[in-house]
Amino acid sequence: MIFDVEYPQEGAAVITANGRLNMVAAPRLRELISTTVKDKGCTRVVVDLADTEFIDSSGLGALIAGLKTARTAGGDLRIARPQEQITTVLELTNMHRVLRSYPSVAESLG
Repeated sequence: MIFDVEYPQEGAAVITANGRLNMVAAPRLRELISTTVKDKGCTRVVVDLADTEFIDSSGLGALIAGLKTARTAGGDLRIARPQEQITTVLELTNMHRVLRSYPSVAESLG
């Protein structure tokens, strides 16, 4: 799993996740979100999942932990462009009600 971070707006960060968001990659995503919020001061975080083909419970846990971190700092975490497998996992776990999903990064920042 490769992560890339961009800062398109003041106080906002877009984390692009490329690969499989599983138990190996989840701790790195959790730490990256924490660093982005706490050290960089970006309370609005978007995780772009367009190039993420798989997510498991560990990956879902990392997103939920990131959402909690962002909300504790007065912000929010949103996901953009999830693939079909990710959408299915979110719906099966009812997490689609908690993790807001957007069809584009621009809309998730809006």
